[in-house]
Amino acid sequence: MSKQQTNDPQQQQKEIVLIVEDDRSLRELLVEEMQDAGYAALEAGDTAQALAKLADHPVNLIISDLRLPGASGLELLATMRQQADSPGFIMITAFGTVEQAVDALKQGADDFLTKPIKLDHLRIAAERVIQRRKLQQELARYRKLIGDHGFHGMLGRSAAMQRLSSVVRMVARAEGPALITGESGTGKELVARALHEESQRKDGPFVAVNCAGIPPELLESELFGHTAQAFTGARKARTGLFEEADGGSLLLDELGEMPMEMQAKLLRILQDGRIRPVGSNQEKQLDVRIIAATNRDLDEEVRNGRFREDLYFRLQTFAMHVPPLRERGDDIELLVAHFIGRFSLQLHRDIHGISDTALARLRAHDYPGNVRELASAIERAVTFCQGSEIDLQDLPERLQTASQSMDDDASQIARQLLSGDTGTESDALPSLQDVELAYIHLVLKRLDGNKRQAAAALGIGRRTLYRRLGIDE
Repeated sequence: MSKQQTNDPQQQQKEIVLIVEDDRSLRELLVEEMQDAGYAALEAGDTAQALAKLADHPVNLIISDLRLPGASGLELLATMRQQADSPGFIMITAFGTVEQAVDALKQGADDFLTKPIKLDHLRIAAERVIQRRKLQQELARYRKLIGDHGFHGMLGRSAAMQRLSSVVRMVARAEGPALITGESGTGKELVARALHEESQRKDGPFVAVNCAGIPPELLESELFGHTAQAFTGARKARTGLFEEADGGSLLLDELGEMPMEMQAKLLRILQDGRIRPVGSNQEKQLDVRIIAATNRDLDEEVRNGRFREDLYFRLQTFAMHVPPLRERGDDIELLVAHFIGRFSLQLHRDIHGISDTALARLRAHDYPGNVRELASAIERAVTFCQGSEIDLQDLPERLQTASQSMDDDASQIARQLLSGDTGTESDALPSLQDVELAYIHLVLKRLDGNKRQAAAALGIGRRTLYRRLGIDE
């Protein structure tokens, strides 16, 4: 008798494998083997029974004989592949041939095993197929998420990001140089790539160079190339990055770090499109759109004599500013979901979400490191998370400490208000929004984070509570 039936609630959380085999002895052996391997196993003697099981259970993997009474294993496979998010499929047969294997794989089977089945090989194949299917489904889900709210990798549904996407589309129509400004970690290179992909140059090369990462004495050679023997160590001629980007776009990242002498040469290139490799007497005419990016305030750099005013004015024609993450509140949850998906795939973790408490803490942070800082925090959380959902203790310590500080501030403000103590005349009075949020946090803390009870205690609806906390229901 098989071990198919179980009342163990934990067993119901296991990945489910459906064994479709008309040989009862072999079927029961495979069911037992899969259960010993840690899976919940179902069984069916033919395709009709298999479809009935599939209608009632979220199966992760089907292991099916090729030859079955009635419809064959290939027909079952074809039926499953017509469904979205279909389970993994391993075909087995006693009549295995290369042709049958190729046919099954072409029709969508993930693997093909022949009888007599080696049970250790079956275990390995089952684990590999289930994991691959899970990763494919997660990847598809997060690609859809990006597709719904993304623009060439720029994730965001906030008004600030929608405006930026609109500006990129318009600037992409032009051919003149573009300037992208914004704090470190905001995603300026993503904006540059989006600008290239939206332009008529999208089939040409996109070349990016970090001006701050190249020593000043080597920057001219890197950008313009050099001839053989142009300087000590130049044994042969080298093509520069400008020439590599011919017909496409060249991103000069961290342009504010470029030496003044090179700024003058860049201005000349913007005017006539010609470069001269180091050591050469010949100029080359190129067709390159220059996209500059910087986290510096170029107005201030010009005032302090560190950036050429004429170059700045030339770049200002098509200037775009990437908003910092603290001005993109509506995008936090979207970015968190994206990074959970991405790092779960990379680290082979099964993380499906984040708690309201942790999400509220992430929403409240001001992110001096912007999107790059958020990505780092989620990578750390995915790595240390012990369950299927990220919680506050999984976040970096600086965020946990900030959370405790917020609770302490909330308690202090609330107690002062309840006691009638408004402080001295020199003390700055808190805003109404700060007082309201502080009291909400105090009530939540008293009620162990139970939002239903907190909403009742505050005399507001749960939706109103979520909105005040900046959480989407």
